Amino acid sequence: MQSEGHRQILTRELEAVGLRLNKRPPQIYFKRRKTGGISFNSTLPLTHVDEKLCYQILHEYKIHNAEVLFREDATVDDLIDVIEGNRKYMKCVYVYNKIDVVGIDDVDKLARQPNSVVISCNMKLNLDRLLAKMWEEMGLVRVYTKPQGQQPDFTDPAVFSAGRGGCMVEDFCNHIHRNLVKDVKYVLVWGKSARHYPQHCGLSHILQDEDVVQVVKKKEREEGAKGRFKSHSTAPARISDRVKKAPLKT
Repeated sequence: MQSEGHRQILTRELEAVGLRLNKRPPQIYFKRRKTGGISFNSTLPLTHVDEKLCYQILHEYKIHNAEVLFREDATVDDLIDVIEGNRKYMKCVYVYNKIDVVGIDDVDKLARQPNSVVISCNMKLNLDRLLAKMWEEMGLVRVYTKPQGQQPDFTDPAVFSAGRGGCMVEDFCNHIHRNLVKDVKYVLVWGKSARHYPQHCGLSHILQDEDVVQVVKKKEREEGAKGRFKSHSTAPARISDRVKKAPLKT
């Protein structure tokens, strides 16, 4: 199909400038050294690269002292990417438009390809699936706030991502206010990440999509306790602070 050819062309053009689509960094440890020669090791059998080929590639880059450790059966291209050190690994969603003007068999074939979504902007077909796919690939997490004694606010969620800042309770508190972390006593969590409702969690708890969080502050707890158990006695609390009375006359 013509669309498949266009997809391959775009992928090759992006790989030529250092972008790796829908791939993760190779599990190869590489470190340059000043002396000691080249140290080559692997934690599993290799089928694409051997020690001799690794030496040849390193010598082409004028690297004569380095440590290389393969933690997976990587290829030559993977080794070159690690040596270059400037590759970017990004997620990608291939979107095919105008499905209303092609046959159902072609649409089914495109939709079954990995990381692909078929849509029709003219007829507004499958746009909800495109939105859900983008949300899934970006790894976004929506967290709703619940003020104490009130219902959760489902109108304006805080949005986080594991790849941009993290999804812990501490990140949630910093999103609300940068000084809130200092005042947190604990948090109550409802949702997918909670084992029971509500769950008392600390700052290191990892939140999941559509969780509800209520923050309990230390100051609020202390002030509430003082107001509840406040003593109205005006007598000094310590014996040393009491005023000594004059001795009785005899």
